[in-house]
Amino acid sequence: MNFELSDDQQALVDAARDFSVKALAPQAAEWDAQCHFPVDVLREAAELGLLGLYTPEAAGGLGLSRLDAVLIVEELARGCTSTTAYLTIHNMCAWMLGAFGSPAIHERFVRPLVSGEQLASYCLTEPGNGSDAANLKTTARREGDHYVVNGAKCFISGAGATQVLVLMARTGGPGPKGISCLAVPADLDGISFGKKETKLGWNSQPTRTITFENVRVPADCLVGQEGQGFTFAMKGLDGGRLNIATCSVGTAQAALDTTVAYVKSRKQFGQPVADFQATQFRLADMQTDLIAARQMIRLAASKLDAGHPEATAYCAMAKRFATDACFDICNAALQLHGGYGYIREYPIERMVRDTRVHQILEGTNEIMRVIVGRRLLLDHTLEMLR
Repeated sequence: MNFELSDDQQALVDAARDFSVKALAPQAAEWDAQCHFPVDVLREAAELGLLGLYTPEAAGGLGLSRLDAVLIVEELARGCTSTTAYLTIHNMCAWMLGAFGSPAIHERFVRPLVSGEQLASYCLTEPGNGSDAANLKTTARREGDHYVVNGAKCFISGAGATQVLVLMARTGGPGPKGISCLAVPADLDGISFGKKETKLGWNSQPTRTITFENVRVPADCLVGQEGQGFTFAMKGLDGGRLNIATCSVGTAQAALDTTVAYVKSRKQFGQPVADFQATQFRLADMQTDLIAARQMIRLAASKLDAGHPEATAYCAMAKRFATDACFDICNAALQLHGGYGYIREYPIERMVRDTRVHQILEGTNEIMRVIVGRRLLLDHTLEMLR
């Protein structure tokens, strides 16, 4: 095992860091305060290939490995957690359509997504199901050359501001085998958007409910074959969990960097706060947990790239550990800032707010434990997870 980055990987990191420092970090606080969705900056990101990181080259993307992608995402998240999180959702949509869609879908949807001409939302979660995605209720009934879609999706990032909806809907019977995937233009008749949700964090991206009422979607917008949608969704979630975990790591790194500078400059009882042993112990724990989270994610990414049979369990473990540990790191950073950490003049409170949701989405951390626990109880799996 080689834990050092290759020259090519370091070049990717350097380019992402430069974009993060110049385009994301200076405006992150303003975007958060004004709940502004920075579409113009996302289009700038597209010029660097950042909207098609692991989308197949044949569909117009960069075709990077998942390991290379998490290296880039970490640097971007150091600049703005919320905007980077949306960027990773868009990447998942572009990848899903590029990996499983027809050449016609590549031309109609994927290339405009990769170029930044259009943006995408991922539509899986429903008001009554949440973690129980296999029992989703939104239906897509075939009528001639169209599917007629009825139902609702909730907590949809970018909804109302994006042009493409990657929709999971039921075309068959109950359970996961009845679910299919459709690429849906967001401006079709019968699609309506709920109010923009007021959220604790992730304020630089809008979140809305989407309702579908007799929406006629052309049949050639079907991705893959009928009944394959749930498989696509689960494959997407493996990478999505790594992406969100990586957003947590990038944010925790920024929080730690900010805190180290703060405790070195802040004086109490006649000496820098950094001189107190309690401060040094806390910083050491933060750094140790951060390194552990980063390495778990990179291990899981390498398993996913290699097609390891237990890649899903590795991704679940990485997501659970990294999002828990990195939220704690951000919270500890706020504590070390004292009262200043609680006011918006400093970035720490935003980092705490933005990382909290990572323990919920892409599968709650309780569901991550279910995935890993069930795999461990299979006799043939135990050796594979060592």
